[in-house]
Amino acid sequence: MQKVIQVNPDQLKKMSTYYSKLPKKSLPRGAMFAVKTDTVSITGYYSGKVMFQGKNFMVECSKWQIETITQQKTYTKSERLPVEFASWSVLGSDEVGAGSYFGPLTTAAVFISKENLHWVRELGIADSKTLTDEKMKQIAPKIIEHLPHHVVNLMPEKYNELQPIHNVNQMKAISHNFALSKVLNKIDPVIPQGILIDQFAQPATYYKYLKAAKQKDIIDKNVYFTTKGEQYHLSVAAASILARVVELKSISKLESEAGMRLPIGAGREVDNVAAELLRRGLNLNHYAKVHFANTKKAERLL
Repeated sequence: MQKVIQVNPDQLKKMSTYYSKLPKKSLPRGAMFAVKTDTVSITGYYSGKVMFQGKNFMVECSKWQIETITQQKTYTKSERLPVEFASWSVLGSDEVGAGSYFGPLTTAAVFISKENLHWVRELGIADSKTLTDEKMKQIAPKIIEHLPHHVVNLMPEKYNELQPIHNVNQMKAISHNFALSKVLNKIDPVIPQGILIDQFAQPATYYKYLKAAKQKDIIDKNVYFTTKGEQYHLSVAAASILARVVELKSISKLESEAGMRLPIGAGREVDNVAAELLRRGLNLNHYAKVHFANTKKAERLL
């Protein structure tokens, strides 16, 4: 059993400090901390999601009294995905890179009509999170060639310019909305039966971010939100693959410029590489999301 809660950056830091003395687990991609007790595992992600798993997950989670966003698969009645949703014509979106110090924040949106579902399924993307990077690189050109899509790729310099004004979840919301809007324009006058966003915030919070950023053309008709969206429609799986491949190409370009490998995530190896970039006189603003704690750690190592 498990429960996932959504917290703000200050709450996430507080939780990381609170759990810092517990035995550590290996960090999954995008995680800020991962610890375990005898009865529960706790993993906190830079996106603000914190997952509690194990026999006493409810007891541990109740310490924080924060709004629950998922418990296994939880929605309000009005937000449940329709039974036949997987066979609909759907525009899906997903993002990658939010929890990684080096490289961009990349968001993609892909439209798959019901007529194209069989063709897309034959590509083998149903469980996109299990695919290797090499396999995704083989699939992405086919997605680009055959399916309406759009990618928003915020390279570190642009990301760092926006970050003091918009927190990472607000940047995600803006990127999702922009990518979705672009694809809707491309397929006009066709209207998707549904739009599925891989959930990183409560729907009300997502739209609050967009309104606060004074976004025009906010997409809010027939929009659904769920975590692990790639499991519910191939459009999100396709978007996840496309975003990942664009992210990989961007990181490869940055590695060529830096003359060294830039590891994913935000762990100790990242601190050492960032310190080496500084030692070489390179500007971290060009390579990394500098508001991460890794920047100060690299400066101390230097």
